[in-house]
Amino acid sequence: MEFPTNVKYTSEHEWIRIDGDVAYVGITDYAQEQLGDIVFVDITTEGETLEKGEVFGTIEVVKTVSDLFLPVGGEVLEVNPELEEHPELVNKDPYGEGWLIKLSPSDVSEMEGLLDAEAYKGIINEQ
Repeated sequence: MEFPTNVKYTSEHEWIRIDGDVAYVGITDYAQEQLGDIVFVDITTEGETLEKGEVFGTIEVVKTVSDLFLPVGGEVLEVNPELEEHPELVNKDPYGEGWLIKLSPSDVSEMEGLLDAEAYKGIINEQ
């Protein structure tokens, strides 16, 4: 299981990586493994400004649908266009080609409340 150190994590199993003025958001390797084969990603919040912790979409697997929570507040700039045809990218490469959204963060200081790789490992080891 991968735990990149260049991202921050949430206790709800999302990750965020800042790249200049833009942030990439996705689900963790642990989350995709727990969910199983992802069959559909439904994100309809492109262009919307949401608060930290708000639901920005859902991920569907064969037996369930899971909400996706925003790690920091901001405007959803783009949904990964590859996921419409290839939702399995989230399973194959959750920190790379399987990113979910690009976000323009409203307040990058909200990142301070997120987990680093070691703290996230600690949380999932307790579950």
